[in-house]
Amino acid sequence: MAAGFTASARRLGIVSGVGTVFLSALYTVPLLAGLLSLPSPDAPIGDPWFSMMEILIILTMPFMVGLMVAVQAWASSETRVFSLLALVFMGLLTGLTCSVHFVILTVSHQAEFAGQSWLPLILSFKWLSVTYALDILAWDVFFALAVLSAAPVFSGSRLARSIRLLMIISGALALGGLSGVILDDAQFRNIGIVGYAGVFPVAALLLALLFYRASSQEACKTQPRLSHGDDRGPSTKRAREESYPAV
Repeated sequence: MAAGFTASARRLGIVSGVGTVFLSALYTVPLLAGLLSLPSPDAPIGDPWFSMMEILIILTMPFMVGLMVAVQAWASSETRVFSLLALVFMGLLTGLTCSVHFVILTVSHQAEFAGQSWLPLILSFKWLSVTYALDILAWDVFFALAVLSAAPVFSGSRLARSIRLLMIISGALALGGLSGVILDDAQFRNIGIVGYAGVFPVAALLLALLFYRASSQEACKTQPRLSHGDDRGPSTKRAREESYPAV
């Protein structure tokens, strides 16, 4: 842990980790409800479930960025180059995916666009469309690079090694989602979804736990220990001396 891991960085890391886990878990509610409502496995998820999913993704991204900011503060001088890479890639992911989902959430529902024949090729969230390709770039590339870059930051304790392993697994699975593009089959993108929607929230939870434990340990290390006889402080000691008459 670097000296720059201040109390503010610690609070940011804990809040961001817990927020990422909470919103990721909340995301599964409209996802499962939407899947159960499908008339066929190939049909896209409809509203209101789809719009709820879009909103939750946008709300989750600031927490994920905050988590990487905390990782940057946590990193040692030797690993800070990797944490900086992770923060940059997470920023690229956030900007791209928030733009995609905000456009779909707002513009695609307007009457001026709904009747256009080219709409499925631009704004639909199914393969093959422009927005879907951009979202693949965001999650299967930028997300994968972010967590793979962050992985070397964590070493030493069993908890830190577990976080590193989960980040490597999450990034590898996200990269595996690119097989859907290579094979021209969107079903293979589910490999990547397991990485960032299934494995990464567990890593985020462990990160919040790591930051919490580290702050407690550092508080114990930095708390001054008084020797026997001095535990009442200098003022009490001086008062005790002054209570005896001079000889």
